[in-house]
Amino acid sequence: MIVFDWLEHFGRWVVWQKQIFKKPENLGMYYKETIRQMYDIGIGSLPIVFLIAIFIGAVTVIQFYYQMEGTLIPPYYIGYIVRDMMIIELAPTFTNLVLAGKVGSNMAAELGGMRQKEHIDAMEVMGVNTSAYLVLPKVIAAVSMIPILVSLAAFVGVIGGYLASVPSGLFTAAEYIQGLRAFFIPWNVTIMFVKAVSFAFILTSVSCYQGYFVKGGSIELGQASTRAVVYSDILILLADYFIAVVLTG
Repeated sequence: MIVFDWLEHFGRWVVWQKQIFKKPENLGMYYKETIRQMYDIGIGSLPIVFLIAIFIGAVTVIQFYYQMEGTLIPPYYIGYIVRDMMIIELAPTFTNLVLAGKVGSNMAAELGGMRQKEHIDAMEVMGVNTSAYLVLPKVIAAVSMIPILVSLAAFVGVIGGYLASVPSGLFTAAEYIQGLRAFFIPWNVTIMFVKAVSFAFILTSVSCYQGYFVKGGSIELGQASTRAVVYSDILILLADYFIAVVLTG
């Protein structure tokens, strides 16, 4: 009964949030751990985010140019389309799907290893709220850093589109820049940040849940890391749809 298993895990995840967001026992310890997580998530993910974004922007320009070639649509529209696609959809969604594989699996493996080696049990014996201490800094770091990564991804994606189109002669720099400046709607940036924060919370909390409650040995730990990535990606895509319906309807 897969549906009942999902409902059971969802209920446990919801109840677990109360433990995560309890008042910290020692703010200094939480602060140091949060800074460490912010560095790992933010600085550690820059190369892969930049690589993905620049090629997404480049491919988007090439594909739209192919679709619009020979039509009456002005070339500068491609810059406008790439800008909005990167801001509204491609930057927040692709960035978080990639980070679910990189950051999410790492969190699940880290917490799962601590659970198997009984580090979590030892901390609980000493009176530490392990749910808050091990998870809350990760959530705060992800919600703080991932929107910054998404913003950088949108900017780099636009640059990738420029590099793929202007030097190759598809259209001029003036036409591309004209498209970037045309029909700009500030609300689209708000949508991008809402998605970034929502997706960051999803991938962090789901991945930590899979690692924190893992049972068994190394095989189960590997399965938990896989589930962390798969479930995070599925929930991110579902959230992407609902956010789009609510904020653009």
